[in-house]
Amino acid sequence: MSLCFSSNGFSFQTFKTQLPITQIQHKSTLFTSALNYPIKLITKETRASSSSSFRSKTPQQVNVLVVGSTGYIGKFVIKELVSRGFKVIAVAREKSGITGKSNKEETLEQFKGANVCFSDVTNIDSLQTSLESYGSKIDVVVSCLASRSGGVKDSWKIDYEATRNSLVAGRNHGASHFVLLSAICVQKPLLEFQRAKLKFEAELMKEAVVDTALTYSIVRPTAFFKSLAGQVDLVKDGKPYVMFGDGKLCACKPISEQDLASFITDCVLSEDKINQVLPIGGPGKALTPLEQGEMLFRLVGKEPKFLKVPIGIMDFAIGVLDFVVKIFPSVEDAAEFGKIGRYYAAESMLVLDHETGEYNAEKTPSYGKDTLEDFFRRVLREGMEGQELGKQQFFK
Repeated sequence: MSLCFSSNGFSFQTFKTQLPITQIQHKSTLFTSALNYPIKLITKETRASSSSSFRSKTPQQVNVLVVGSTGYIGKFVIKELVSRGFKVIAVAREKSGITGKSNKEETLEQFKGANVCFSDVTNIDSLQTSLESYGSKIDVVVSCLASRSGGVKDSWKIDYEATRNSLVAGRNHGASHFVLLSAICVQKPLLEFQRAKLKFEAELMKEAVVDTALTYSIVRPTAFFKSLAGQVDLVKDGKPYVMFGDGKLCACKPISEQDLASFITDCVLSEDKINQVLPIGGPGKALTPLEQGEMLFRLVGKEPKFLKVPIGIMDFAIGVLDFVVKIFPSVEDAAEFGKIGRYYAAESMLVLDHETGEYNAEKTPSYGKDTLEDFFRRVLREGMEGQELGKQQFFK
């Protein structure tokens, strides 16, 4: 027995046992051997009909399953989908949000206008049961799942396994389109969460080749506004802005959560985004850390004051941690966090031109209207409420 809530109440439905896997034929090795989980037998004709029919419907007739709904971007995606009239099913944990601080009642209040299924995306049986209780076919799955910490095991558990569970469960309930929130940094994969995301991307694209009734849109955004706001309070209090090297080692075209949610929602029905990998940034020019710091000082009306940290310090620390991990494997996440910090200190969040090996701001598409300067103004005025940085915060 499982439970789903909606804006109109809730429903119970008994989960029916599926055929054992030995009785099911399916061409995809991703869904059977990789997960070893029973897949409902849906013919290509049925899937083709589903794929073509949902795009001809109005948003009010399209069922969209959202996983990672209580995350930083997910909650804005839910709001955008609901505002456009889609029938939204938000999957959430009973304790959700940053550090699990939101309970069921708070999640239901936050997601008014959407159906809410409390489930565990890391457990395929739990997810399947929850969707059975919803009782309606799914048309589109939108995944906003992402590891909160970037730790080695957590990255593979969330960015790969849980995301894969969502694809399997969605397909078993009729979904024919999958919108994946990935990251632009997977272009140069040096970190575990990047490798986990890329593995799932590859399997998703492979499955779409095997079964042409399945389509996808892979969204690779640049930096989020909140990831650049860690030093706002420091600058406001008169402390120096910390940057690595000369502050020009990297650049990004940051995008707001609202604009990114709008772009992701566009991917649900837009035919020009079918089977595409879509890098996306916000409006305006690419900004280096030096330019971001100068912007902050200008907004607070203070003389710029910078603390320049040699990037070699991070390289030394990472080298030490890598050595320690060989003796004490339990500290592997600490070493990974160091590598994450090093990566974002030196790598641009822009499209990587593989011919030149250089990041290219011109080739990084812009979308939306929100600017980083406006975001900084709002944070200086109202604070960081709703912009919690989670476990990867470096400046406190």
